[in-house]
Amino acid sequence: MKQEKDLRYYAKVHSVETFGAVDGPGIRFVLFLQGCHLECKYCHNRDTWDINGGSYKSLDELFYKIIRYKNYIFPNGGVTVTGGEPLLQAKFILELFKKLKKEGIHTCIDTSGIIALTDDVKEVLKYTDLVLLDIKHIDDEKCKELVGKSNKLELEFAKYLSNNNIPIWIRQVLIPGYTDEEQDLYKLKDFISSLKTVEKVEFLPYHSIGEFKWKKLGFKYLLEGVPQATDKDIARAKKILNFRDVP
Repeated sequence: MKQEKDLRYYAKVHSVETFGAVDGPGIRFVLFLQGCHLECKYCHNRDTWDINGGSYKSLDELFYKIIRYKNYIFPNGGVTVTGGEPLLQAKFILELFKKLKKEGIHTCIDTSGIIALTDDVKEVLKYTDLVLLDIKHIDDEKCKELVGKSNKLELEFAKYLSNNNIPIWIRQVLIPGYTDEEQDLYKLKDFISSLKTVEKVEFLPYHSIGEFKWKKLGFKYLLEGVPQATDKDIARAKKILNFRDVP
């Protein structure tokens, strides 16, 4: 009989990046966990969805790999855990973050927030210095159409972060015809304004770079023909939000 892995000490991993510069402050060790419960039509990492993909890595293996890069990421950088949806493996992240905090290493999670606030997730957040929150769509029905899930859990997640004084960087992929409508951007602005721990807001321009992964896996790319967001599109969205730290 096959022995099950203890999910506190083993994670399904897609890949790692040892010198990340866009997933949080400073230089980051970025851990991409395998598995996602969303179906984002614009996903550029379609190969991360299947929880049966990737490979198991132990807590010690990953921790000691991170420590080898400590001199590069310390003191201004840190470790970012992303995915897929990393909080599907909250038990593992908790054990990893406990070890990282003992080393004085900055911890960050890149998440959709479309996940139940279980005791495990809440415990992880106690050891999390920053959350990169990818707001999929501020309109609930449009969110369901775009990623296959309601945004209700995501907005509750954001409020929980704010109420518990956890720093947030808001991110949204700006997709022409999907997430760039003026009324939605104003609604997003109002929601962000209701949160007290948002430090930064980023619009990520939609691109179709990941289309080849969908086709390689045998799937139809669902946003085929949608134009990529331009600098002008991004500037317009930033102007509407008028948030003090929109880069």
